Amino acid sequence: MLRYILHRAAGAVPLLLAISVVTFTFINVAPGDPVTAMISPEDQLNKEDLDRLRRSLGLDQPLPVRYAIWLGQVLQGNLGYSYTTKEPVLQRILVRVGPTLELMGVALLISTVFGVLFGVLAALRAYSGWDYGLTVVSLFGLSVPGFFFALVALYIFSAKLRVLPAFGMQSGTGPFNLLDNLYHLILPASVLSLELMASLTRYARAAMLDVLRADFVTTARAKGLSERQVIGRHAFRNALIPLITVTTLRLPFLVGGAIIIETMFQWPGMGLLSIQAIQQRDYPVLMGLTLVIATLVLASNLLADVLYAYADPRIRYT
Repeated sequence: MLRYILHRAAGAVPLLLAISVVTFTFINVAPGDPVTAMISPEDQLNKEDLDRLRRSLGLDQPLPVRYAIWLGQVLQGNLGYSYTTKEPVLQRILVRVGPTLELMGVALLISTVFGVLFGVLAALRAYSGWDYGLTVVSLFGLSVPGFFFALVALYIFSAKLRVLPAFGMQSGTGPFNLLDNLYHLILPASVLSLELMASLTRYARAAMLDVLRADFVTTARAKGLSERQVIGRHAFRNALIPLITVTTLRLPFLVGGAIIIETMFQWPGMGLLSIQAIQQRDYPVLMGLTLVIATLVLASNLLADVLYAYADPRIRYT
């Protein structure tokens, strides 16, 4: 297993390199100029001043040269410096990683627990009112975009009922308070979890229905095992494989959803930072965020392969 993990990790390096090349090219050829985004409209700068500023940022160099310089800095553990704040990019990202992982982790926990639970219950009561009701709710959750749920949640729970905070991850600027942080986390994490919860409900129902018709489940019942043992020890464990695939491979979509949710709820994570970097044409920050997010996505794929072996002992990696 260790050899397999190291082999997959080594294979991810060329993929990261390809992602960085494509991202660097598209970011730098996109419309907009970071120099004009940096200066204030009140600043009276002539063409010579703008050219001097571009040279100081290295923007006068050809695109391949700029990429080679950036890649050399990355290999030394330096992601560059922000155009707008002059801070190290790695430092800016590390400050935002924690809030994003917290938001995604809680959303993933909520969606996994309730999605699998609802899916299993729907399969055990197939073609009943409970099953049809969950099907309608799941399809609604898959069809409606996350920003619509965010707007509805903000209107109902923050504007009308005023039971949940609308913005930020804590009240005021005082010391960190875990309970206050979790209180602010309820609304954005719940909204972010809805789409994944809906898809997990559908996949869990389909996987359980397939397993419940299998011969080994019939054999387990014929041996006199209780229904709880049949469902928990035999059926559910064999239904885990597609659920692991869905959960881990949906993590990239969870990252994309976090960008929208963080912006709408002003959650100070990587998603909000990426929107700010796009508006400011802050190329080094965008490249650093892309590298970190791509690494998280590849790590989630590797995690799926590792979990396969623990969920199903028949799987062996050589």
